[in-house]
Amino acid sequence: MRVAVLGAGYAGLTLARKLQRDLPDDADLVVVERTGEHLVQHELHRLVRRPSLDDEVRIPLADVLDCEIRETSVESVVPEETRVELADGDLTYDYAAVCLGAETAFYDLPGVEERATPLKRVEDAREIRSDFRTLLDGRGDGSASAGGRVVVGGAGLSGVQVAGELVAMAREEGGDPDAGRPGVVLLEQMDRVAPSFPRTFQDAVRDQLEKRGVEVRTGTAVERATDEAVELEDGTELGYDQFVWTGGIRGPAALGGDRPEVRGNLRLDGDTFVVGDAARVVDAEGEAVPASAQAAVREARVAATNLLRLVEHDRDGSGVFEPRLDPFTFDSPGWLVSVGDGAVAQVGPTVLTGRAAKALKTTVGAGYLSSVGAVRNAVDLVGEEVGWED
Repeated sequence: MRVAVLGAGYAGLTLARKLQRDLPDDADLVVVERTGEHLVQHELHRLVRRPSLDDEVRIPLADVLDCEIRETSVESVVPEETRVELADGDLTYDYAAVCLGAETAFYDLPGVEERATPLKRVEDAREIRSDFRTLLDGRGDGSASAGGRVVVGGAGLSGVQVAGELVAMAREEGGDPDAGRPGVVLLEQMDRVAPSFPRTFQDAVRDQLEKRGVEVRTGTAVERATDEAVELEDGTELGYDQFVWTGGIRGPAALGGDRPEVRGNLRLDGDTFVVGDAARVVDAEGEAVPASAQAAVREARVAATNLLRLVEHDRDGSGVFEPRLDPFTFDSPGWLVSVGDGAVAQVGPTVLTGRAAKALKTTVGAGYLSSVGAVRNAVDLVGEEVGWED
């Protein structure tokens, strides 16, 4: 019997570690991940300002998994045939979990995909840093504003974090004093930043952004982009020297760009599950689950339990009725986001900022890394955050 885990993001790695521990010895586990690494996505924005953290946010799968790892791309998933088309051939399975995450959505807005840099991969963070470094060094053409202007499209958590890193980087590194520091403008088409989150959290996030010098424009939709300006839905233009896009997500190419809806047991069909941001998850109480790292990890734990139950049932051959599968219900303990050198945290109804929020975010991040076996990465990240030295 073969169980396949497609993708090794938060959902995939959490799921694979539980499966490798609990699958029976005669079941084969194979993990397919193009890079052969787990990317700590919630820390990716930090590479914009701290490129030295590159090794800490990438975890080689061979260090934390003891199973077959195939470094290749998933081209297509064919659930009805229990088959996956890979870049280097086909893979058949008895059970599979699609954990490929989501891609950046550009919504067919003219010129946006061609001109904006997303923030999904290490290479994206490097490009954002390099382009911003050019502005800091005074090599921009100065067409947008004195010192240059960066436009960040989309004020979800990724947009908030990259905007915070850019203004912090400008403050740390100064830039050309004659040209002035580059300005950072954060656009959001909805009426509030972090639009999927509680109102008190939203208010605190906006306050932290504006205190750090980010210009926040909500209720502002992007219509198109040219080489010089972002054209807004109200007919006005916003000149830019650098354009970053974090405006939404779509499904992975292997699922045709769709995010299929899965219900509380996370099952797409009889043999295939979809877990994490690759799916639109509706939990056992009928509530839409937000696309987030904490949701993906929790979904993966339930999916692993259900997969193990099905595998055991198949091996035993005991009866015609499938075992009852556990339902997934999402009940978040709170939310966290970095804003430059600060953070905002919400735990229950309480919103924290300052040192308390930053300490909580550091603790949660280190706890996650330790939970997936990346203890050294956890130590290094905490050390950098609090100023420890080896």
